[in-house]
Amino acid sequence: MNWIPLNSVEQLDLIHEASFVKPQVIFKHSTTCSISNMAFARFERSAAPDTIDFYYLDLLNFRAISNSIAEKFKVHHESPQVILLKNGACTYDESHYGIMMDELIEQAGV
Repeated sequence: MNWIPLNSVEQLDLIHEASFVKPQVIFKHSTTCSISNMAFARFERSAAPDTIDFYYLDLLNFRAISNSIAEKFKVHHESPQVILLKNGACTYDESHYGIMMDELIEQAGV
């Protein structure tokens, strides 16, 4: 998995624009949460398509970015959480035990 670190609010505009070209995924992860660690490990073991950009957000260090994501893309905060962006909008989000790579790929349509 080639994660792109998400560590600035300014990146959200770039992710928004890129979502018109190819699907963008944001994985919000709390490193102190056992459920988040399990979801992250399961996601890491999955084959990730090159046709999707994957961003990693460390919630403990960048909580303000999570708040900006909720506002910008009209999705409520959860942790762990995966958010799929296509054509400038959140088209799918899932949290906790529902985070599955195959479901994400299906929703992305790639």
